[in-house]
Amino acid sequence: MTSQPLVITVAGVGAEVTLEQQPNLPITPERLADDARACQEAGASIYHLHVRDERGEPTMDVDTFRAARAAIESSSDLIVQFTSGGSVGDPDDARLAPLELRPEMASLTTGTVNFGDAVFWNPPDLIERLYSRMRSLSVLPEFEIFEPGMIATADRLYEDSGAGHHRHYDFVLGVPGAMPAWDDSVAFLERHVARDATWSATGIGRAHIPITEAAIALGGHVRTGFEDVRYLGPGEPAESNAQLIGRVAEMGRGAGREIATPEQARNLLGLA
Repeated sequence: MTSQPLVITVAGVGAEVTLEQQPNLPITPERLADDARACQEAGASIYHLHVRDERGEPTMDVDTFRAARAAIESSSDLIVQFTSGGSVGDPDDARLAPLELRPEMASLTTGTVNFGDAVFWNPPDLIERLYSRMRSLSVLPEFEIFEPGMIATADRLYEDSGAGHHRHYDFVLGVPGAMPAWDDSVAFLERHVARDATWSATGIGRAHIPITEAAIALGGHVRTGFEDVRYLGPGEPAESNAQLIGRVAEMGRGAGREIATPEQARNLLGLA
């Protein structure tokens, strides 16, 4: 079977990385516009968006999301995917609020999970509220999978709703407290998603390269960026999100995968 074009998502900001850890973090609309343009040129199709306030602190402020999306769309054709997770500990209503801007996509974590020294709290009622609001606004959810049981929860949401939208998952592997980036983690999770679904994989930190290799080989897609990966190699901080995207694109081409344009990604995800 011919592999799909490789869809590369840039998670360019995140909520955990500080400006001290990564001075090139694109936290202003102007920096986001430049980052989006460079990432699309390097091979990205989707921008997974967290935003920061004027102090560089994570926020779920709707106006900040509005300005950030406008900046990305002014300089690129990338699909803009809002976070609905925010920072660990953000209140429920704050996590729901940016959805009113109707982004093309939004992330949806389908379970509570240990997250380093904290707990990323996603009880069933909140998951259902987020999913229902996304669907009422025609926002495509990307199911964030930190543990295998989250696939079952995502599928139950989908089947009970009768929504009929395209299903897309992102396997997040290597977060301390969640599913490790074992050699067979991607293959195991891939076997348990619907055949007509698409999926990507995210390897956190040093897990990035082996997880990327596995995802490309199995016909999946890849997420990378400062949210997930701070270093290009041992002791070598990444200079830009585009540098990380370019490495994934090079790996994909080396494995015989075409790199998806935003238009191709929209077609694969049922957004066109």
